Amino acid sequence: MINLVASIIIFVGSLFCLLAAIGVARMPDILLRMHASTKAGTLGVSLVLLGTALSLKSVGIWLEIVVTIIFLFITGPIAAHVLARAAYIIQVPLSPLTQIDEMREHYTAKKPPLEDEQ
Repeated sequence: MINLVASIIIFVGSLFCLLAAIGVARMPDILLRMHASTKAGTLGVSLVLLGTALSLKSVGIWLEIVVTIIFLFITGPIAAHVLARAAYIIQVPLSPLTQIDEMREHYTAKKPPLEDEQ
């Protein structure tokens, strides 16, 4: 029974990874592509690892997988944020569908992007 549950969890995780890949291929600009890859990719890989842990039944493997999942959930969003900020600073073109640019007032030619706000 545990192997069936593990297989279902791995399958669902694989579907999330597939959705992330489709999102990266279909989204019009870098920000939306990173959103798709970070959200679905983190959850997908975590589910695959969780299913693997369920099927292996080893405490050492469980510990490694839990640490890996925590690491993914901490570093994935941070990495996406840093990449998105770098893409915005170097002015990677956005999609014409992007209508709201809330960062424009924070990053202008008069104010360097890494200047401390005081």
